This record gives sequence, structure tokens and C-alpha cells, in this order.
Amino acid sequence: MKKILFAIAFATTAFIQTKAVSLGVLTAESGNRAVEQANCWAFGAVSYTSTPAQLITGSWSMRSNSPTSLLPSACWVKSPWIKVAAGNVTMKIKFEASTAATIRRVIVSYIPYDANNLPYKEGALVRFDSISYSVPLPTTSQSLSFPIPSSIVSNSAVYKIQISFVGTGGTTRFNMDDISIPAEYWSDPSNSCLPLALIVDADSDGVADADDAYPNDATRAYNNYYPAAGFGTLMFEDLWPATGDYDFNDLVVDYRYNLVTNASNKVVEMKSKFVTRAIGASLHNGFAFQINGLAPAKITATTGAKYHAASWLDNAANGTENGQTSANIIVFDDAQKVLPSSGGSGTNTIPANPRVAPDTTSLDITFTNVSGQMIGLSDVVFNPYIIVDQTRGKEVHLPDFVPSTKANTALFGTGNDDTKPGSNKYYKTANNLPWALNVTTSIPYMIEKEDFLTGYLKFADWAQSNGGSYTDWYINNPGYRNAAKLFVP
Repeated sequence: MKKILFAIAFATTAFIQTKAVSLGVLTAESGNRAVEQANCWAFGAVSYTSTPAQLITGSWSMRSNSPTSLLPSACWVKSPWIKVAAGNVTMKIKFEASTAATIRRVIVSYIPYDANNLPYKEGALVRFDSISYSVPLPTTSQSLSFPIPSSIVSNSAVYKIQISFVGTGGTTRFNMDDISIPAEYWSDPSNSCLPLALIVDADSDGVADADDAYPNDATRAYNNYYPAAGFGTLMFEDLWPATGDYDFNDLVVDYRYNLVTNASNKVVEMKSKFVTRAIGASLHNGFAFQINGLAPAKITATTGAKYHAASWLDNAANGTENGQTSANIIVFDDAQKVLPSSGGSGTNTIPANPRVAPDTTSLDITFTNVSGQMIGLSDVVFNPYIIVDQTRGKEVHLPDFVPSTKANTALFGTGNDDTKPGSNKYYKTANNLPWALNVTTSIPYMIEKEDFLTGYLKFADWAQSNGGSYTDWYINNPGYRNAAKLFVP
């Protein structure tokens, strides 16, 4: 928010100020103090006057009572809560008589915010300037200027400015007009004129620290998790294009990723976690994902992938796979080496065999920060797949997800596969059964050699309806699961 000249100049109707804007100069031209009080100005023994002899400028000016004390609490005008800018408090004054007084003084003070001092939360008054007059007093307009202390300028704190009109001896009153304070209005008339919520933005990225997940990093601001509530589950069959035993436990990986965006909601980083839970296969499968339609050059670096010198690995310096139209990231090249069996066939799929603790791969991707080339959230389309038994061209994707450039498309339409690229149908049988599943919550997987349809009883209805029926097939509702077929962690 810009620093602006704060002041007041209203018509005769009341106006409630609800946000920080310029209000002009305090001229009293509204003719009604209630207008200014509604906007959080305050007055102590100061009234408005339209008497010609008492005017300084315009049709209205302000007039003090006869001061009887040198204390700043005698007669005063107090600003709303403000954020103070550099400059001077300026105003005009004159006196109604030149001799009916001993001393007259203008004192300018600031009041800090004190949350513990109820009800107005005003701290102790701090004087910072003054000017004194003795007889003969000037009865013509005098322009005054008081420099604002640098200690209260342009910081995150809020203050009030109080101008006091004090004196002893006689009855001569002050007339004043055109009060101006360089500041940003920060009062809330709808909340007893208390300060608006203070916005703290440590990294100056335009996002308040309270809303900024990275308050000290101007290149990052928001976390965008998927799935939002926790981990999802990916399950694969690796005998594609044959259906095989259809237990969907050849590779079971839980996943969650966080797309970190900046203040403009452009993606700067993708933080992913992949938890390999089970391998119900003897094949040495790799695991990867494609970001559909994203040029590999949009990625600047990748860290955290797990490689074991697979002969088919061919990555660029930024961690993306060479020879791909869209960015492809190999998360690990051999699941068997990421989650090796502790004995027996497979890992964590046969209840009688020893269990192995799941393995977590933490993968971090940074994206280009070049102006005009940064990507939005909709540009990240996550397309996970496996690479079957170290054969690079043999990819198994989620149903209707496109293969990568390196996929062997000659396998389409063979075995039980009914892929029809012209109809945007990929990795499905003629009955729409897939070889890979994505569920946006973590769910149990099948015991080895148990058909998936016997564990998840509504899955066939969902698949054969092409996703139209039983969209919640994976939820543990009555009649949806046969727990005896599911592997218990």
C-alpha cells in the first residue's frame, strides 16, 4: 500500500471510512464534527466555527476553549490510527485577541499502540515538537510545520498524532485550520476505531506473512498439496498388454506432491513424496511420471531420484529424460532395489512372508523463474507410469493417459489391450478394465494372486461403466470390500 497524504475534507453528510485511502486535509468544512468523529478523529475542547472573525480559510474553521493549563490534555485534536510517512505535520493557527493571555503553546505528540491498555489501546503520549507564543499574540494566520520523528516513519507500527493547544492566563482562544499529516489511514470505524489488522510482509512479495507459507522467501508464497488431505495410492499390473493375475499389487506406491507457487501463483517448485509399499512381482520395474505438455526446458533442476545404473537411463542435466517431447522424470529405475524382499516371493504381498518397511523417495523439482515463461498450476498434469522389467519402451499408464514419446506404441492393440489413440482410449481392455489405478486416498492393496475384483466388489461396475457408476468403489462402505482378500499392513 502506498504512503499517502492523510487528512480530512468532507461534505456535510457523514461518511464511514473502512479502508486506507486519502481523506484530504482536516479543514472542518463539513461543518459538523460528527462527520470527522465517524472517521475516528477525536476532539478535546475543540469545536467548529463559522463566525467570520474566527475563520482562517473556507467557511469553517476550528476553535479551542480558553486554555487554562500547559498540559497537552487541555485542548486537542487527535488523528485516527495511522501509519506515519516521512514529512511534516502542518497547520494554520491564529489567536482571537493579542493580549488577553500570559502564554500560549502548540504541542505535537504521537501516541503508540498498546494492546494491553484498554479500551482504546493507546500508549503513553510522546511529545516531539512544540511552539510557544507570548503577548502580543498574532491575530493573523500563521503557518506551522513540525517534522515527524524518523523513529515512527514507515515501519509496521501504527500511531495517533495529537496536536494540543495549551496556555495560561487570560481567555484568548486558538483558531486552527488545514491540519495535514503525511500518513496511511489505518483505523477501522466499524470496530470502535481500533487499528486495522497490521499487515506484516517480511519478504516484501505482496503476501502478508500470515498468509505466506514462506514469509522470508520472496520467490515462494503458497503450498498447493495433492491430494489435499494426505497421500493417494497408485497400483500397477505389469503384465500389460496381458491382464495377468489382475491383483494390482505388482507395484504399490503412495504419493503426495506439493506445488509451491509464488505471489503471482506461478509454480516455482514441486515437492513430491513417493512411498513404495509393496512389490508383488518378480520383474524389475521402474517408476516415472510425465508432466503432460510441459517442455523439459521449463524444469531447471531435479533432486532426490533413486538410480541404480540402469542401462536405459538417459537424463539431461536438469534431471529430465532426454528424447522426450514432454518433461519426464524417472523417480527410480528399479523397484526391486528400492524395496528389496526380506525373503520369499515379492515384498509385502504375502502375509506369511517377512514384512519390509516402506521406502520413501523425496523428489524435488524446480521450474524456470524467467519472466513470461513461468508456469501455472494448470500446466502441471501428473501422469505416472511404470517401465516394465527394464524395457524402456514398455510403459503402463493410468487409463486414458497418453504414453511418453519413448513408449513402444506397437504394443497397443495386442494381448488384452484395446488402446485406440484416435478415440483417446489408452491402457484399457475392451471392457474398460485398466492396468493402473490412482486413488486419492491411501487404501489397502490385494494379497498376492487375489483378483482385484474379489477384494473391491464395486470396482468392475465402476470400470465397465467407464467411471459412471460407483465412483466411490474404493471407500470402505458396507458391501464394497472383502477384507479377507486385502493385505493388512
